[in-house]
Amino acid sequence: MNKNLHKLSTLTLVKFQRYLTKSSNCNNAFKIPNDTQNIGKGRSFFVKTYGCQANIRDTETIEGILKLLGFVKSNELLKADLILLNTCAVRENAEKKVFGEIGFLKKLKSINPKFLFGICGCMPQKADTVKKIFNQNTHIDLIFGTHNIHALPMMLNQVINQQQRFVQTPTKENKIIENLPVNRFSKIKAYVNIMWGCDKFCTYCIVPYTRGRIRSRLKNEIINEVETLIQAGYKEVTLLGQNVNNYGIDLYKKYHFADLLNDVANTKILRLRFVTSNPWNFDKKIVKVMQRHSNIMPYIHLPIQSGDQNILKKMNRSMKIKDYYELISYIRKRLPTCAISTDIIVGFPNETAQEFDNTIKMYQDLKFDNAYTFIYSPRTGTPAALIEDKIDLQTKKKRLYKLNELVKYYAKLNNEKWVDKIVEVLVEGFSKTNSHLLTGYTPEWKIVNFKGKAQIGDIVKVQITSASRFSLNGKMI
Repeated sequence: MNKNLHKLSTLTLVKFQRYLTKSSNCNNAFKIPNDTQNIGKGRSFFVKTYGCQANIRDTETIEGILKLLGFVKSNELLKADLILLNTCAVRENAEKKVFGEIGFLKKLKSINPKFLFGICGCMPQKADTVKKIFNQNTHIDLIFGTHNIHALPMMLNQVINQQQRFVQTPTKENKIIENLPVNRFSKIKAYVNIMWGCDKFCTYCIVPYTRGRIRSRLKNEIINEVETLIQAGYKEVTLLGQNVNNYGIDLYKKYHFADLLNDVANTKILRLRFVTSNPWNFDKKIVKVMQRHSNIMPYIHLPIQSGDQNILKKMNRSMKIKDYYELISYIRKRLPTCAISTDIIVGFPNETAQEFDNTIKMYQDLKFDNAYTFIYSPRTGTPAALIEDKIDLQTKKKRLYKLNELVKYYAKLNNEKWVDKIVEVLVEGFSKTNSHLLTGYTPEWKIVNFKGKAQIGDIVKVQITSASRFSLNGKMI
């Protein structure tokens, strides 16, 4: 515990450490301490979330805890008494946005005497970042990381009742606590964590340092959560992990992700998805399970990051390009309608023109349904950040543009295959661009905007009439 980062009494430090220790040694350890009951009464909160599905899921837990403490959710950031920024550290642009928000919100301190401001998520797990945030921004009351969300009541007690700034970003992961409250953002779709952390240590990636090593949940806890969601009327569940393929390796000898996927599918949830799968250890047994269960949606996200073998080696990604081709072929033969997407990083340090062209060739060969593309962003603390990079930014931007044009071309080409076909759509609401159209997703993760009358949560049949790069259009039948 770094004494330079916060001002706490010795008694409070001891109490907090005991609280963490107790919580980390057993499941179902979460509870609201007596001295924090109704600590949020008369106060509103707003949590702004950056980053991936894991951060979104963390925000649902944070909001669940705040509601238990008596806080009321505000729909407007500037009218809230407590604002938390749940941050992402994966790319530099995400951090820049957060620092801009920190400066903007400073003025609220002078307007609202009850106003409290906190930073949480992945950014505080980086030691250099948390020091910078704390020392340069005295208007920040609270900073915590990804490993101690369950201790939020204790932290807020320190800030509100004892009126002291609080910083706590444990570097050691706590054991999993199962009974954390949750405020689900949707009433029809839900993320279900099956694990936390990652052990792969790709040279460009900060995630193992901000979210820790692999910790899998017990299979019965996962299945029970899904069954509870079914009883509550949820239609779709997404099993969530940094690399779901690694589920269970820290708990079981013979029970892994394909087995869990099979058991969750047997709960009869109407729609089941999973993200994300690292292709290098994607078990073909997963495909066989998907073939057996019609409620497992035919969509797989398989991030390759580069189509060049030398770049993959520098990234510490052990997938062979030829094996990746074979895996895609295997999936498509056995799941003919399955949509496949990927991630690609452009401009990894000293990537040559030929190495980039190899990525372009791979994309042309495999014709993905979609891809999430990025210019490489050096993250302090990762091995790749130490590499001297001789490629200028303008070259990287040109390469990204070329790749994105290819992504758009094949996305539209793949979408056009659905024209005149009838698809099943889970209705999620009205289109953001046309309030007269309903919108939802097909099993293959294709967004559909369509004419018709249905309720949110209905699964309806839609005939596709046209397609664009981003979506399908149709009419309900």
